[in-house]
Amino acid sequence: MINTIVSLIIPILVSLAAIAGIRKDIDIFKALTDGAKEGLKVTVSILPSLIILLSAIYMLRASGFTDALTAVIKPVFSFLGIPAETTPLIVLRPFSGSGALAVGSELIAKYGADSLIGRTAAVMLGSTETTFYVISIYFGSLNIKKLRHTIPAALAADITSFIVASLIVKLLWG
Repeated sequence: MINTIVSLIIPILVSLAAIAGIRKDIDIFKALTDGAKEGLKVTVSILPSLIILLSAIYMLRASGFTDALTAVIKPVFSFLGIPAETTPLIVLRPFSGSGALAVGSELIAKYGADSLIGRTAAVMLGSTETTFYVISIYFGSLNIKKLRHTIPAALAADITSFIVASLIVKLLWG
């Protein structure tokens, strides 16, 4: 029953949008093509940012920089009460969602989904964002060049989320 309802949601929403467009006397085909044109323009405008960001992430990981950074930061995270094993996840998360998910999956596979480390990794993945990816997409699509306080504020939010995620997991399952 639920599968049937879920499979009908998109056709129903599309039908309702078409009916609303017809009732308001809107040329639906023109609106769709105009939207597709605008979407392609945005894609073309952010593509250079994405290529540079993804290339930089790959180079940092391949060069061993993320491993070196992890080794330097690990004692700080241990002092803050964050499991040291989650350090690679914390280092990668602001840059790469897929890289962080891979690290999180490895942690869960190694320590178990019900372990303190597995639960901490899962909560960290769910409560943080790929900061640099999101900034490059949103700011790139709007052609904003001056980021001012965006990156420090976003990274402060990420750090806070990592610390709070660790504390909440310890409180609930510690």
